[in-house]
Amino acid sequence: MSRIVFIGAGNVDLTRRVVSDLLLESGLHGELEIVLHDTDPAVLATAEALVRSLDAEAGSAATIIVSLDRRRALDGADFVVSHVDVGGFEATLRDFEIPHRYGLRQTIGDTIGIGGIFRGLRTIPFFVELGRELAELCPQAWLLNCSDPMAMTGWAVQEATGFDRFAGVCHAVCDTHTYLADLVGRGVDEISFLSAGVNHQSFVLRFEAEGRPLYPELDALLAADAELARHVRVEMYRRFGYFPTQSSEHAAEYVPWFLPHAEETTRLGVPVEEYLRRVGQSMHQYEETRRALSAGRSLLVRWQHQEPAAAAILAVLTGQEKEVYVNVRNGGLIGNLPADCCVEVPALVDATGIHPRPVGELPTQLAALNRTFLNVVELTVRAVLDGDRRHVHHAAMLDPNTAATLPLPAIEALCDELIEAHGGLLPEAIRR
Repeated sequence: MSRIVFIGAGNVDLTRRVVSDLLLESGLHGELEIVLHDTDPAVLATAEALVRSLDAEAGSAATIIVSLDRRRALDGADFVVSHVDVGGFEATLRDFEIPHRYGLRQTIGDTIGIGGIFRGLRTIPFFVELGRELAELCPQAWLLNCSDPMAMTGWAVQEATGFDRFAGVCHAVCDTHTYLADLVGRGVDEISFLSAGVNHQSFVLRFEAEGRPLYPELDALLAADAELARHVRVEMYRRFGYFPTQSSEHAAEYVPWFLPHAEETTRLGVPVEEYLRRVGQSMHQYEETRRALSAGRSLLVRWQHQEPAAAAILAVLTGQEKEVYVNVRNGGLIGNLPADCCVEVPALVDATGIHPRPVGELPTQLAALNRTFLNVVELTVRAVLDGDRRHVHHAAMLDPNTAATLPLPAIEALCDELIEAHGGLLPEAIRR
């Protein structure tokens, strides 16, 4: 029996999608032990009711265990699927409201930028502690992390704990492949794709069918449709030569050319403070799940494309090879990015585990973009692991959107105000 542990199971939308994929695999009926952990008893109870409902509907005869004790949940795990939001909605709101008063605009705020830096300061310590527990309690388990900021947590876990069976999994690459395939009127399986970079800033390096590139077809479509072309990711594609795998909402805040300029956000339809609306939708989805459970409605998700975390687990358990995009320690997978950073690359997953594929070197301009992104990532990791408050300031000063918007004294004042506002959610050394 395989033990699959969900840390942050109260994120019922993700739990529903991943568990549905697992329970629909008929060859694993009666062979799965699903362990649910969350720190909130109420949301954990909802997650338990959800998973028992999915299990009954799928007829999968899974063993379902619920635990408020994380160490007990992890003991003997084969896979750990994590999705956590340290500080929850109130912390996220501070990450937007305080910068807003300084005139700093954000869209999502979960990866780099001021919001990403402070999410990292809250989240990295959690994952370092989790990595140490995994190394002790289940050293052969795979940690499949679905939490942002993924590039920060992956770097920190492997440096601070030595636990190297970390793989961040994200929708962005496979969603972009599907989007591009739809645009050119082909099935995604008809196209040869290769994408790589860092999480939320990867690029489609190969986009081919029948041995010929499809980028010229994309160019023709964009030239013929002004609305289709009016997006941040298209602006990035036109100037850097490769299509970004991340949505325009995300991509806009990792560079200095969009959010500081109101005319550009208007022209390209950039939804400022979009993440606050998404958090509201997540809260609505949670309540909808509770109502659906009370009404006995079907919640089993039958999608054509599996969740990346589920796809990886199923490939290992069934031995059916699958390509899954993962975020792992670089170690030469991308030759012109730092060895210790966390990169996004394709991996072959089979019965023997997750095997990331070397990509070689990125085009010079893409590596340069990634290195700018990674400056913020590295300094945030160093702030936590070294306990150095100055690196919080350094990360913000080098962040492209923040640096393009605010002078140095305002950046420093903003960081100090956010440190004070988040209080005990941040490491003590940074609060001093």
